[in-house]
Amino acid sequence: MVSVFNLMDGFFCLWMLFCTFAKFLKKSNFMSKHTQPENPVYSRNTVEFVTVAKSFCDFMDQLESTDKKQFLDTMVCLLPLLYLKANLLPKNDLISDDSQEEFATEDQYAVLAQTISDLLGTDNTYLEVFHPDIKYTDTPVAAFISENIADIWQDLFNFISVYRMGFDETMNDALYKCRTNFEQFWGQSLVNVLRALHNCKYTTTRLEEEGDEF
Repeated sequence: MVSVFNLMDGFFCLWMLFCTFAKFLKKSNFMSKHTQPENPVYSRNTVEFVTVAKSFCDFMDQLESTDKKQFLDTMVCLLPLLYLKANLLPKNDLISDDSQEEFATEDQYAVLAQTISDLLGTDNTYLEVFHPDIKYTDTPVAAFISENIADIWQDLFNFISVYRMGFDETMNDALYKCRTNFEQFWGQSLVNVLRALHNCKYTTTRLEEEGDEF
C-alpha cells in the first residue's frame, strides 16, 4: 500500500518538473522574440532619420520668414546631420513592385527653388566639379544651391508623407527608395551644396563685412 508520504513525494517531483518545463518554455519564447530581426521601418536609426528629415522639411516651410544669415546658419548644421542619419539607414528590400506615390508637386518644387534663389541672390550659383556633365568639358559646371536643396527636399517630403500615413508596407518601400536615392543621387548633391554653403557663410559673408568697414 502506497504511503501518503510517497504520494506527496511523487506530486512534489511532478510539480518541480512542471515548474522547470514552464521556465524553459518562457525562456524559449523570450529568446525567440529577441532574436527576431528588427523591423527596419521602426529601427532606431530610421526613427532618428525621420526626425531630422521632418526638421529639414519644416524649415523649408518657413523660408518666407527667414533671412539669408539664418538660412545659412541652419543649413550648415542640418545638412551634415541629415547626411549622417541617412548614411546609417538600415538595408531593406522592396515589398511591392507598384510605383510609389509622389507627394511633392512640380509647383512646390519650383516655388521652393525660387524662394531660396531670391534669398541667396548672386550666391545661389557656384562651380561644381562633381556634376554629371563635367565629363563633357574640362571646366567646372555652374550649379545652383536652390536646385540642390529642392532636390533633397523633394525626396524627403515624399518619404515623410508616406510615414505620416502609417502603413508598414508603404513605409518599408519608402525607406528603400529614400535610402537608394540617397546613395545614388541626393547624397552627392548634399555634400556638393554643403561646400558651396560653407563658402557662402564663411567667405562671402566675411568679405561683405570687411567691405562694409570701408
